This record gives sequence, structure tokens and C-alpha cells, in this order.
Amino acid sequence: MAAINRDPTTAPHALRNDTLLAAAAAALAVCLALVGDDARRPDALGWTLLIGAHAPLVWRRRGPLLVFAAVVALVLPYHALDNNHGAPVPASFIALYTVTVTQRPARTLLVTGTGLSLSLAAMLTFGEHKQAAELLRIYGWVLAVVFVGIDVRYYRQYIAAIVERADRAERTREEEARRRVAEERLRIARDLHDLLAHSITLIGVQTSVAAHVLAADPGRLDRETVAKALDDIAETCRSARGELRTTLEVLREPGPDARGPLPGLDGLPDLVEAARLAGAKVRQTVRVRQAPPAVGAAAYRIVQEALTNAVRHAGPEPAVVVDLHEEDGALHLAVSDDGTGPVPGKVPGFGLVGMRERARSVGGTLDSGPCPGGGFRVTAVLPLGGAT
Repeated sequence: MAAINRDPTTAPHALRNDTLLAAAAAALAVCLALVGDDARRPDALGWTLLIGAHAPLVWRRRGPLLVFAAVVALVLPYHALDNNHGAPVPASFIALYTVTVTQRPARTLLVTGTGLSLSLAAMLTFGEHKQAAELLRIYGWVLAVVFVGIDVRYYRQYIAAIVERADRAERTREEEARRRVAEERLRIARDLHDLLAHSITLIGVQTSVAAHVLAADPGRLDRETVAKALDDIAETCRSARGELRTTLEVLREPGPDARGPLPGLDGLPDLVEAARLAGAKVRQTVRVRQAPPAVGAAAYRIVQEALTNAVRHAGPEPAVVVDLHEEDGALHLAVSDDGTGPVPGKVPGFGLVGMRERARSVGGTLDSGPCPGGGFRVTAVLPLGGAT
């Protein structure tokens, strides 16, 4: 079955196998010539033509048409000399079969018709009519070989098409798996950026508060304020450690679709409280009944990054307004502060880029920029029915 399914022009060890095939066919031809009619046993020229007709078979895969032409050119004078007509039949059939399985059917039929016409013309010209009738009976076997070869050719094309479709499907699955892995890595990178930037910013602000209390008046140390700042730092570290563990759980899951629990709108009060501990004056308004998990996670991360930027860039004790409401089947989100906004000419970080990617991941949009009366504002529209 492997020999039938495989394209003969790409088979391994082709030259060695064809050499052995030519030798076996030549041995069979010699036996047929010896056991046949003694009156038609080949003479010296006949033996030369008979053996020579098998030599081109060694290169039958490299040039099927040339090999077939060479075999016909040697077999025709062999038959014209009225030698044993059955001896060269194996070599002729092998050359003809190679043409049929490697060439297009139209070319195969043309070549076969030409060969049969030449052989019949030679037999009628140099031989007897009785021998021509015998040759016509052989033509039935020739046509059988032709149609078997054409059928094998179509079968090989069918098998090749099945294999190609299977390979394409496998490549598609691999590309899909790589795409999912890339998306998951991007999601983890966003989560880590949002988590670490938010937590480190809050820790930095709380540490500055503690340092300021310690250095402001060493003689009248406000231990309660220092202890509260350190407790806030410890709480922020515990919260960040827990969320970091949840985020990295994805990397330990065996399945490509494994995901950690997504944060949602129910986590917004914790974000607001953490920003308040860092010194921001946050006013929160949430008028959303329910949001899909992906939309809730995107809103959570956008608010988290916006609060982080406000605490970091809006100056001491910024006033921040967080508003989320549902309108026209979408979640409308806005985070604004009264700070100075980003420094002109400074290269922006990944925060705004990450927020836009968060919004696009659920089919939404995000805009950001300075407010007309000062400060900075981030707005987003996230469709509630476009994600799951």
C-alpha cells in the first residue's frame, strides 16, 4: 500500500530499486525467449535488442517519456525480426505503466496511441497478418495497463489531497494554539503591569507618608500615624501577593484555556479604598446592574490603572471621581482628577496603551486626555453584550 500511495518520482532508493526491477524483468524476458518457440528464438541481434530494451528502465522515474520512447524504439525492430513476441512484454508494460502514473491522462493516451499505431504499422509492414492479429490481442492487455495506471494516478492524487488537508488542518490547529498562547501571555502581561504598577505606587506613597512623619518632628513622633502607614503598606503587600499568585496560577495550569479568576466590578471598592489610603480623595458612583466577566475585568483594570496614574501624577491629595453607569447596552466608565495631567514631551508609559487594549479586547473604546478646566480624564465605553 505504501508503494501504491507514494508518488513514484519521490520514492526513496529509486535508482537502486529500478536497477533491480530492470534486472528481474531482463531475467524474465530471457526465460520467456528460451522456453518459447525455437523457431522464434532471438538471434544475436534479437538478444541485443531484447536486453537493451531493459536498460532504460533503470531511469524510468527520472524521464518516463524518454524511457518509454527508448523501449519502444528497441522493441519495434525486435518484433519486426519475428522474434519471440512475448519476451519484451514485461519491459514494455513497465515503461507504459510508469508513463500512465506520472503523466496527465491526455498525454498518456496520446503516447499510448502513438506507440500502438507504430507497432501495428511495423507488424503489418514487416510481419504477417497473422502476427498482426496476435498483436491486436495483446493490445487488450496494453489498454488494461493504461487504465490501471490512470486509476492509480487518480488514487494517489486523492491520497495526496487528503494528506494535504490533514497537514493544513494540523497547521491551523497549531496556529490557533500559538495565537491563544500569545493572547494569554499578553493578558498576563497586562495583569502583571496593572497589579504591580498599582501596588508599587501605593506602597511608594505610603512609605513617603511614613518617612515624612518620622523626619518632620523627631521629638514628637506620631507613632499611631507611622503604625497606620506601615499597616497600610503591609495590607497592600498582602493584597498584591494574593492577586499576583492568582494571576500566575495560569502559568501552572496544563490546559491552554486555563484562566485564573477574573476580577470584576465587585472589586472596585477595594481599589477606591487603597487609593484613599494613598492620600487621594475618591468619589465613586457605580450604577451598573450586571456585567459579563470579561467586561467587568476590563473595567476593573481600567479603573485600577487610572487610579494609579492619578495617585502618581496628579499631585498630593488629588480629588478623583470614578463614575460607572449603564447606557444603551454599554458600560460607560469615567475616571477624572484635578491634577496637572501628564508632563508635556514626556514619553508615555504602557498604562494608557494597556487601558486601550483592555477596552478593545471586549469590543469597546477608550479615550483619554486633559480636562478643559485642568486635570486628566479617562473615559471608556464597553459593550455589555459583546463579550462573555
